[in-house]
Amino acid sequence: MSEPNQPNQPDDPQGQYPYQPQYQPQYQPYYPPYALPPPDHPQATTALVLGIVGVVVCQVLAPFAFVMGRKAVREIDASGGTLGGRGNAQAGYVLGIVGMVMLGLGLLILLVNVVVFVLALTTAS
Repeated sequence: MSEPNQPNQPDDPQGQYPYQPQYQPQYQPYYPPYALPPPDHPQATTALVLGIVGVVVCQVLAPFAFVMGRKAVREIDASGGTLGGRGNAQAGYVLGIVGMVMLGLGLLILLVNVVVFVLALTTAS
């Protein structure tokens, strides 16, 4: 009959080093995953584009950028963080104001030119 393996016998792999401590595997602490930013408001980018076009090319579009930007900013603030894009909407709002000022100045200059032209025609006759 054979005897059971003794701890110090060479055919027992755990018995070769009887004083080796047993370590628990170390786990990394749990960090929550990176949260994705909220989706942008559907009109935020539209207000920005209209504001840029309203300042650079066609000032008639500036009031639309102003209204859409103001509406988008209010809806984003009321959403409680579920909508993003406040920067785009705010930029469209501000560009809409700048474009409307430029539109007003352009109309004022046009009006002054028309008045001067009409006065020049009436005094020349």
